[in-house]
Amino acid sequence: MPTFVQILDFVGTFAFAISGIRLASAKRFDWFGAYVVGFVTAIGGGTIRDLLLDVTPGWMTDPIYLICTGLALLWVILFSKTLIHLNNTFFIFDSIGLALFTVVGMGKSLALGYPVWVAIIMGSLTGAAGGVIRDVFINEIPLIFRKEIYAMACVFGGIIYWLCQQAGLGSYGCQIVCGISVFLIRILSVKYKICLPTLKGSSD
Repeated sequence: MPTFVQILDFVGTFAFAISGIRLASAKRFDWFGAYVVGFVTAIGGGTIRDLLLDVTPGWMTDPIYLICTGLALLWVILFSKTLIHLNNTFFIFDSIGLALFTVVGMGKSLALGYPVWVAIIMGSLTGAAGGVIRDVFINEIPLIFRKEIYAMACVFGGIIYWLCQQAGLGSYGCQIVCGISVFLIRILSVKYKICLPTLKGSSD
């Protein structure tokens, strides 16, 4: 039976793959191109994390990530008209993937014995790096480099994870609270247009 973190990883893979495929479809990519964009969106952050943690990336040992991306592509193909009418589809799935992958990155790093500050970085990397690769592939400025609260939502979620640990909350509880926190921070920051300050140049 898959563990709780593995289930989160699979759901996050599906959500992130849909976000990538949805953007690829808006750019008029063909099915294969859309699949590639969805796949790298889903596994990009986790691959970088695993390489830094000196473990084999999950997609190289388990075909479920390829399958999840294929199911996401099928989902977008079958429900493309509905998804197009739902303007917030990309945003919602991207936020879900961001939250779940932050939890996965945190949990995996802590399970391997790394300190919490490393786990927060790895959680943020897992959540945000796939989106960076996706945006580069579709020729957009990555969200992480814009004023929107994106990677910082992962950082705040990681800090909340640690605070829950210090409060004595169990592993599942920490993961759930962390995931919900990342999702809500991302949603509320966009809804209320909360942004990080822009760095001013010397000529400004």
